[in-house]
Amino acid sequence: MMLETHHLLMRDFVETDWQAVFTYQSDPLYLRYSYWTQRTQKDVCEFIQMFIDQQKEQPRTKFQLAVVLKEENQLIGNCGIRVNDPEMREANIGYELNTQYWGQGYAIEAAQAILKFGFEELGMHRIWSWCVSENVASVKVLEKIRMRCEGHLREKELIKGRWCDNFLYAILEHEWKAN
Repeated sequence: MMLETHHLLMRDFVETDWQAVFTYQSDPLYLRYSYWTQRTQKDVCEFIQMFIDQQKEQPRTKFQLAVVLKEENQLIGNCGIRVNDPEMREANIGYELNTQYWGQGYAIEAAQAILKFGFEELGMHRIWSWCVSENVASVKVLEKIRMRCEGHLREKELIKGRWCDNFLYAILEHEWKAN
């Protein structure tokens, strides 16, 4: 499976992608809002294998794609959509990027592409996401892709010994089509 945007190719993961993922998942800045305190090569290989295994599921309901800069052919992160309830046509999205590529619009570009795929190809009615409330950059991404904040979940997650609030965002199919 492959999606293409102006700057990005979003494609299914392959085993050899682990090295690029290990590079960014080992960065302390990347790990700031994560449960993980560190990542090993084994952790990242298992992470990639999970996505490869999901590609084989029938029907496929999870599409976590490698985000690759077209010009450099460089894997810089991942973005995906997971169908939570096929009958209710609901899914959630998520994304992560190598910190060297933060603030350049790539997360927005990838998230917009995955929303389009979710609404146009998967026929979703509602797509949601969440982020740690302190992750201002992720909040901005969700707002720029026109998701609306639906909730503030207080002390929802324990990350590295500290309770963190989450924000819940969503967009409906008719809202997406209106723009």
